[in-house]
Amino acid sequence: MSNMDDVLYNKIGPGYNFSRQADPYITETLYRLLAAQTNSLYLDIGCGTGNYTIALAAKGLNFYGVEPAEEMLNVARDKNKQVNWLLGQAEKIPADDEVFDGVIATLTIHHWANIKSALTEIYRVLKPGGTVVIFTATPQQMQGYWLNHYFPAMLASSIAQMPSFHSMEQAAEEVSFTIAATEKYFIQDDLKDCFLYAGKNKPELYFNEEVRKGISSFAALANAAEVGQGLARLHQDISADAFSAIKATYDNHAGDYLFIVLKKC
Repeated sequence: MSNMDDVLYNKIGPGYNFSRQADPYITETLYRLLAAQTNSLYLDIGCGTGNYTIALAAKGLNFYGVEPAEEMLNVARDKNKQVNWLLGQAEKIPADDEVFDGVIATLTIHHWANIKSALTEIYRVLKPGGTVVIFTATPQQMQGYWLNHYFPAMLASSIAQMPSFHSMEQAAEEVSFTIAATEKYFIQDDLKDCFLYAGKNKPELYFNEEVRKGISSFAALANAAEVGQGLARLHQDISADAFSAIKATYDNHAGDYLFIVLKKC
């Protein structure tokens, strides 16, 4: 995570839980793809305030969470003192070699300073045969977000910082990971975690300032004038029953987000 990202998440950490909660479907998918075992040890990279760490620990798993933003970790510690919370980052994990049976990284790889360095470090702390589950969005998927229609500059900046699947694949292979599986994720109507495209089917969500504050693209990459103008256009289109037609032009089969499963041989 860059210094700018660190400052951002220290700033938004205390209020992050207003809109960011562990979604049950995503939690279950992480659990399934990890092939999780109660007698194993797991690590959540970029755990934030610990929402998914705690949700998976509640299923009987032994979890550590590592996060570079101290304010985020303070919130996580207050929520659950049984989980082991570590101050660190993907490129420098404060753990010994081959400690963890599995690793998760949810909506965090775009904050990694260097993909290959991060995967090398994850490979180091992962046991042979261990699994990494990454939940992210690819630039191709993000180009299919209707948010591009209302907030083009913000989305362009968001897409620019998002690693492509090809770059992830190449880095993984160079580190000696095997890509075991990928699984598309389409936004569910009952989604509990208000990340960037959470309002795909509920555009009114973006009118809530607290929701926008919990989304790094709005909090760090957006121009206030564009956001104001985009929200005004969105409100007008919803009121005029024009939004559905605009949204339909972005329909695609690429998925909104992607689970990537890596294996250490």
